[in-house]
Amino acid sequence: MSYDIAIQKAWADYANLSPDKIFKVKFLADEYTVDLESKRVISLSGNVVAKDFVAILILHYLIQKLKGLSVLTGVWLTFKELSGIEGYYSAFRKRSIEPIIRKYGSNPEGILSILDRLPAKRINQGDIGIVLEAFEGVPVLITFWRQDEEFGPEANMLFDKSITNIFCTEDIVVLAGMVASAL
Repeated sequence: MSYDIAIQKAWADYANLSPDKIFKVKFLADEYTVDLESKRVISLSGNVVAKDFVAILILHYLIQKLKGLSVLTGVWLTFKELSGIEGYYSAFRKRSIEPIIRKYGSNPEGILSILDRLPAKRINQGDIGIVLEAFEGVPVLITFWRQDEEFGPEANMLFDKSITNIFCTEDIVVLAGMVASAL
């Protein structure tokens, strides 16, 4: 899939907002350099150019950060509760929820291992809950329920309501998939 139009627009939007040619952004467990002159987003942990879909996500975040991020609302929404997502839930579930269940379904406590390597903290939600800061000011709540006699293991990913002021629905699906992969 070609991301040419989206990435060109993101670079143009970024250039119009910032006189800075180089910006650093933390995303999950990595830090990225956003270089306007070379139009490259580079992972500092591996010194590699980010894939286009990652670069677009980082640029969209950075654009909103330069405009001023919305204040966190403290209101957690499921993906289904976000506006305009009718056709996206199956992609969201396949990319984010199902991988978490496959990985941690037989050992739910294993998800807590991410606390050592990602910007996350445990909270009292579900059987196991964690809040992960994907980007500064973009928390993601992951809840997990253990299997019992009636039901298999289940997970969900929730977002602060303010995310709708930062990312479009497609970006949220990509973000959720990257969060699930990082777990």
